[in-house]
Amino acid sequence: MAVHTVVVADEFSRDRSPGWSSPLQLALKRLVDITVSGCLLAALFPLLLVLAILVKLTSSGPVFYRWRVVGHRGRRLLGYKFRSMVANADALKPQLLQQNEMSGPVFKLTCDPRITTLGAWMRRYSLDELPQLYSVLVGDMSLVGPRPPLETEYARFTDFQKQKLAVKPGITCLWQVSGRNRIHDFNDWVRLDLEYIRTWSLALDYKILLRTALEVIRGSGK
Repeated sequence: MAVHTVVVADEFSRDRSPGWSSPLQLALKRLVDITVSGCLLAALFPLLLVLAILVKLTSSGPVFYRWRVVGHRGRRLLGYKFRSMVANADALKPQLLQQNEMSGPVFKLTCDPRITTLGAWMRRYSLDELPQLYSVLVGDMSLVGPRPPLETEYARFTDFQKQKLAVKPGITCLWQVSGRNRIHDFNDWVRLDLEYIRTWSLALDYKILLRTALEVIRGSGK
């Protein structure tokens, strides 16, 4: 996985929970990441295989979407998701920018015409996100942390928004369990990420993971 680093100013990481300075707490967080992601990848392997086959059979294009994002302190990462859109979705995006439902640099469109039928179902239960467990296993991401922005989104970040990069990104975060489908101002999303960074503890991670599991069961994703 090729990566390179862009330096993010130290001021972006000033207001953080003391837990981020505790080697023991960070080691425990990493242990949870390795254990949970490894066990889930092993247990869900049959499901991952079925989803891969369904993606290939139901629409033309690759099984995985190459997810180019920016993580901790501006480190660029290459991850993967199951492809939930048509193969040329990125090329079609400029035509939809005027319909963006999220203010700021992030694009969000509930009824995005680029989403395939299978993709809509996978997104409802966050199944398209499962390949990110590999990124957690190898240490590029954590189970819980601010969601990483796309490289194209990061290029438009303000200094305030870059503060969300002060810690390792995650698969789930406060935004995803705090009414993500009702938040339309990206700065409100960033404020939730900063709240997580300021108040982080292993107990908070546990609560977010539990609430995430409930959201997945409810099928609240879009």
